[in-house]
Amino acid sequence: MSSSVKHLYLHLPFCAHRCGYCDFVTVVGRPRQHAAYVDGLLAELELERELLAPRLETVFLGGGTPTFTEPRELERLLAGLPSAGEVTVEANPETVDASMAALLRRSGVNRVSLGAQTFQPALLSVLDRVAGPDDVRRAFYHLRDAGFDNISLDLIYGIPGQKPSDLDADIEEALALRPEHLSCYELEAKPGTRFTHAHGEELQRQAEAMEGYFACVVETIVGAGYRWYETANFCRAPAVAGDRDLRSRHNLAYWQGRDYVGLGIGAVSTVKGKRWKTTPRLKPYLAALGEGERPLRELELLPESVRLTERVMLGLRLDEPLPLAPVASELDAEALSRLERLGLACRTSLDSETPAAAAGLEGALTLTTRGRLLGDAVTADLLA
Repeated sequence: MSSSVKHLYLHLPFCAHRCGYCDFVTVVGRPRQHAAYVDGLLAELELERELLAPRLETVFLGGGTPTFTEPRELERLLAGLPSAGEVTVEANPETVDASMAALLRRSGVNRVSLGAQTFQPALLSVLDRVAGPDDVRRAFYHLRDAGFDNISLDLIYGIPGQKPSDLDADIEEALALRPEHLSCYELEAKPGTRFTHAHGEELQRQAEAMEGYFACVVETIVGAGYRWYETANFCRAPAVAGDRDLRSRHNLAYWQGRDYVGLGIGAVSTVKGKRWKTTPRLKPYLAALGEGERPLRELELLPESVRLTERVMLGLRLDEPLPLAPVASELDAEALSRLERLGLACRTSLDSETPAAAAGLEGALTLTTRGRLLGDAVTADLLA
C-alpha cells in the first residue's frame, strides 16, 4: 500500500513516574531500554517509509515524556526522522534545562508543547506532578533562550479541590508567559483508576462545574487576544503573532480528517480507510522489530459512514466552516434547521453548490460561540 502521508506521530512512552490520572501508554524509567526503543522506532519507520511523502508537513513526538528519553537517544532519533515543516516535541517542565532546550533546537525541532497543567502547588500534588510553578517558568525561558518562538502550554481544569479562583490564577500565570499556543483540557479520569477511587466524590462535584470553567477559559483567553480555533485549543491571533498561523498543524491534520502514520507502542495510524493500533507492550514490540517484522497491530476497516461521521464530529470542533455537501448523508436536515433557529449553528454559502442543496444541506456550517460551548451535545443532535 503506497501513499503520500504527510503527518507522522512517534510515541516515546518513558516517564520518570506515572501520574494518577494518566491513561496513556507509558513505561516508568527503564533507561537501559531507551536505546533499544529508538532502534525499534527507526526500524519501524523504515518499514513504513513507503507510506510517507518525501517531505512531511508535520512530525509530532508525544508520550509519555519524550524529553525524559536519554538525551543521546533522543538526539539520534530526531536525526533519523524525515524533514518536516512543523516538528513538535512534548515536554514535562522538570526535564527541560538549557542543555535539553539546545538539543531540541539543533535537532530541527521548531515547536514544543510544555505540560504545565496548573500553577497551584496543592493541585500539582493532587495530579502527582513533579514540576512546580517555578519549574514551568524556568523550562519556558530555557526554550526561549534556545531560540524557540513557538511554544504551547497545556493546562487542566476540573482538578479535585480546584476553585474558580485557582483556574483564574492559572490562566493569568499562563498568559503572563505569552506563549504562542495554549491547550486547556477538562480533566478526564478513567473509571476504575486509583485516581477515581481516591477522588470520586470530588470529581463528581467538579464535573458539575465544568460548563462554567469552560466558559471562563474561553472568555479570558480570547479576551487576551488569542484565537479559539478548536474546542480546547487557542493560538495567538495573526494581529498579535505577526500574521503567523500558530495553530497546531499536526493536530489540525487529525481534526480535518487527513491520513497519518503513528510509530511506537500504542500508536495509531489511519491511512486510506484503514486504522491500526500497535501493541502497547514494549517487549513484543521490540522483539518483532528486532526480527525485521512489523509489531502486532489491531486493524480496523473504516466504512465511508464512519469516516464521514468522524469528519463531522472533529470538523465542528474547529472555528472554520465545515462544507456540508461531502457529509450530507450523515446529517439530519431537520436537526440542522432547529440548531440554526436556536442560535447554536450558522450556515454560510459557498461559491459552488452540489446536489446536496436539494436536501437542504448546502453551504458550510459553523457552530456559534454558544453552540461550541455546548460542544458534543450539539454535534450528536446533528448526526442522522
